[in-house]
Amino acid sequence: MNEEEAWRYADELRDRVRPPEFPDRWFDVTDFGSGGTWTGAFRAAIEACHERGGGHVRVPPGTYLTGAIHLLSNVDLHVGEGATILFSTDPADYLPAVFTRFSAIECYNYSPFIYAHGQENIAVTGTGTLDGGAGPEHWWWWVGTPAFGWKPGMPHEAGDWAALQRMAADGVPVEERVFGAGHHLRPNMIQPYLCRNVLVEGVRIVRSPMWEIHPVRCENVLVRNVSIYSRGPNNDGCDPESCRSVVISGCVFDVGDDCIAIKAGRGPDGRRVGVPCEDVLIEDCDMRYRYGSVAIGTDTTGGIRNVFVRRCRWGGPGLYFGLYIKTNSVRGGYVENVYVKDVEISELTKEAVSIDLYHGDGHNGDDPPPIRNINVAGLRSDRTRSAYLLRGYPEQPLRDITIRDSTFAHVQRADVAGDVAGLTLSDVKVGPARPG
Repeated sequence: MNEEEAWRYADELRDRVRPPEFPDRWFDVTDFGSGGTWTGAFRAAIEACHERGGGHVRVPPGTYLTGAIHLLSNVDLHVGEGATILFSTDPADYLPAVFTRFSAIECYNYSPFIYAHGQENIAVTGTGTLDGGAGPEHWWWWVGTPAFGWKPGMPHEAGDWAALQRMAADGVPVEERVFGAGHHLRPNMIQPYLCRNVLVEGVRIVRSPMWEIHPVRCENVLVRNVSIYSRGPNNDGCDPESCRSVVISGCVFDVGDDCIAIKAGRGPDGRRVGVPCEDVLIEDCDMRYRYGSVAIGTDTTGGIRNVFVRRCRWGGPGLYFGLYIKTNSVRGGYVENVYVKDVEISELTKEAVSIDLYHGDGHNGDDPPPIRNINVAGLRSDRTRSAYLLRGYPEQPLRDITIRDSTFAHVQRADVAGDVAGLTLSDVKVGPARPG
C-alpha cells in the first residue's frame, strides 16, 4: 500500500477497534470477602458477574492483596480511584500452571497475574493501581543478574529457559512443557490469550515481574490511557503477540525494556503456530525509558505487518532506540508495511530508526527475514547517536525504506546503511553534535 492508503487504513483500524460494552451491573469485590487475601473474593465476584450475564467488578478504595485473577467473558475489572490491587509475592499463588507463552514460546507456567483464556468482551479499567510487588527481593532476581538482586548460589531462570527452547526445537507437545512449581520462569502482569474484544484502560501499573501487557492471539484489543512505571528486567510495556487489530493510544511507558514490542512467536514454535501479528496502530503515546520506543521483534517468526505509529513522543536520557526493527536469520518471519509519522524525539542514546538483521543471533540461521516497505516521515529529533542504522543481508537486503521530511539535530556519528535495496531519503536534515 502507498502512504495515503496506509493512513486511511490506520484510520479505519482505529474506528473498528471499539471497546467492549458491559451491562450496567456492579459487583463490589468487598461483598465477596474481607481482609487477609482477596484471591477468593475476586474469583467469586468475577464468577457471579459472568453468570449474571456480565457487568463490572468494582474494586473500591483500599489495598487488596491477591494471587492470580482470571477474567471471564463479559466482565470488566474496574479498579477505582484510590484502589490498589497488590499481587502476592508467593509463586504458589499463581498455581496451577496455565497455558501461556514465555518469551514467545508456548508452555504451561505460573499464571499471569491477570489472565484470561478463550474469553470475549473483557476489560481492566479504572484509575487505580496494579502493583506486581516485584523487585530485587521478589521475582526480578530470577533473571540471574546481580543488579536485580540475584546472588551466587541462588537459582535462576537460565536452565528453565534453555530447557523450554530445547523442547520447542525437539517438537515436545505443549502439554508436556510444564514449568511453574520449582521453576523460575517469571509470569507476565496481564495476559489475555485467544480472547476477542479486550480493553485495558486508565490503570497505573508498577513493579511487574516481566512483560506488563501481553495479549496473545487476540483480536480487537484496545489499550489506552495506561501508565506503566516498572524498570525491572524484561519489563516490556505492551507486547501484542500474534494478534490482529490492536490500538495502543495515549499511554505512558517508563519501563525496563522495550516500551512497545510487537511479536509473532519465536523460532520453531513460532513456525509451528504460524500466526502473524497484524494491523497495529500506536498513537499519542509517551515513551521515556529503556530500549526500543516502538520495537518490532526480536520474535518475528510468524510475521508482522501493517504497523502504524503517529503523534508519539520518544526520549529521555535512558532511552535507546526509536523505531527498532530487530531480527535475524534464526528467528525468520517477515516485517512489512510499517508507517511512522509526526514523532517528537527529545533524546535517544542510539538511533532514531534502527533496522538490524544482525541483532542477537546474527546471520547464523537459514531463514533470512524479508523486511520491506518501511516508511518514516515527520520525525523531529533533538539528539540521537545517529539518525538511522540499516543492515540487511547481501542475499536478503532491506527493501523500500523511506525516510522523509525529518530533522535530526545534534547527531553524534555517521549513519549506516548496508545491504539496502531502495533507500529513499527526501528532505532529511542531519545536524552535527553539540560542541563539548
